[in-house]
Amino acid sequence: MATRAGRQTSVLRSIDWWTILIYIALLSFGWISVCGASYSYGDTDIFSLSTRSGMQIVWIGTSIVLGFTILMSDDRFYDTFAFIIYGLLLLLLFATIFNPHSIKGSRSWLVMGPLRLQPAEFAKFATSLALAKLMSTYGYNIHQWKHFAATLAIILIPMLFIVLQRETGSALVYFAFFLMFYREGMPGSVLFTGVAAVIYFVVGIRYAEVYLGDSPTSVGKFTVLLLIQLFTAGMVWIYGRDKKLAWRIGLCCLGVTLFSLLLLKLPFDIVYIQLAMTAILILYLVWEGLGKRFRNYYFIALFTLGSVGFFYGADFILNNMMEPHQRTRINVLLGLEEDLRGAGYNVHQSEIAIGSGGIEGKGFLNGTQTKLKFVPEQDTDFIFCTVGEEEGFLGSAGVLLLFLALILRLIYLSERQPFRFGRVYGYCVLSIFLFHVFINVGMVLGLTPVIGIPLPFFSYGGSSLWGFTILLFIFLRIDASRNLIRS
Repeated sequence: MATRAGRQTSVLRSIDWWTILIYIALLSFGWISVCGASYSYGDTDIFSLSTRSGMQIVWIGTSIVLGFTILMSDDRFYDTFAFIIYGLLLLLLFATIFNPHSIKGSRSWLVMGPLRLQPAEFAKFATSLALAKLMSTYGYNIHQWKHFAATLAIILIPMLFIVLQRETGSALVYFAFFLMFYREGMPGSVLFTGVAAVIYFVVGIRYAEVYLGDSPTSVGKFTVLLLIQLFTAGMVWIYGRDKKLAWRIGLCCLGVTLFSLLLLKLPFDIVYIQLAMTAILILYLVWEGLGKRFRNYYFIALFTLGSVGFFYGADFILNNMMEPHQRTRINVLLGLEEDLRGAGYNVHQSEIAIGSGGIEGKGFLNGTQTKLKFVPEQDTDFIFCTVGEEEGFLGSAGVLLLFLALILRLIYLSERQPFRFGRVYGYCVLSIFLFHVFINVGMVLGLTPVIGIPLPFFSYGGSSLWGFTILLFIFLRIDASRNLIRS
């Protein structure tokens, strides 16, 4: 029996009803958006099961029942059987790789008669439970390599299976767990390395074909190498705790850069000078590490070497290994190509739909871009363009504020957990939601790559809706028992 200070306490009284209200509001607005996106002129019944809006009611109803069932379960079940649940989902993901049914080039769907399920959507909560279980075990320390490696394995195995299903977008969602790692003590250098990698890629590729004056020097390569050198100087300051050495490295790198710029009139690629300077910098850091017996210098040298390797490796993969349509998508995102009839078509039509909504929108079922089916996947991956067209800026802002309220509420609930298991799982949940919202809305607005992931509680479909509901309600069930003392 569960009691609080000797008094029996109902689990329903401990549930965070504010989060459930936000959940219901998102479901409601999501259904309205699916109606708008799937409605065709002449439809007489939006509640018919032959329409997507009617079927979405079924998915919403079953999701609410599923959520209530989870709330009535024993919270200890998820802690006790976390690894078993994770193992079962891994087996399901592995089996899906050999699925004979291919839908839009992806083998990530299990087809059982009229029902189609995507195991990758359910693997998110299973992976979150496994991470929470591992990281809450006695003696776990994220700073120890063997513990961190085991944690990474829990993430990378389902990612690999999902990639083998040709569902790269869903696999990228697992990078969201690094936000949870940062909260649980992961060094900020790891997060900074990830941000730096994005900067190298965007700047290097975006300006790869832009040259300094009349020289053969690529602005992209030159700038990335200079950034690597300056980032290295900054890491020496912060992690090497040597401001004087950091200043010397920074000024030396800038001096070499200025000297290199004086050679612009010569038919010489000064990127070679930058590469030589970077190599000298790496050797110097190793020398400093040997002399001062301070291993942080080795890690900084590894960061510098890895940065150069990542940049040139990414450039090679982009230009020599990626399929033409994949390169085109990246080029469109970076503004190197428009391709309004090909890779850029979806985003271009989505931007037109959102822009046409204005401040107040065109009204429910009155959108033109969506009704005339100009936007592909407008009731799944690009559902937010329907919000923008029919509800306008005010409606779009309202939806984003609801998601913001959900994220902030999840942070609050995670921080009040008395045990690490609940806190880690809570941050896994909010990290996944934050990643989905940021990437989905960003790709609809042309700010992030089009990787094909749903908007939580909005995109049409049962798998994503059930997956997000299970993910959220397991955490609500864990939170509801935070103050219970078991006798």
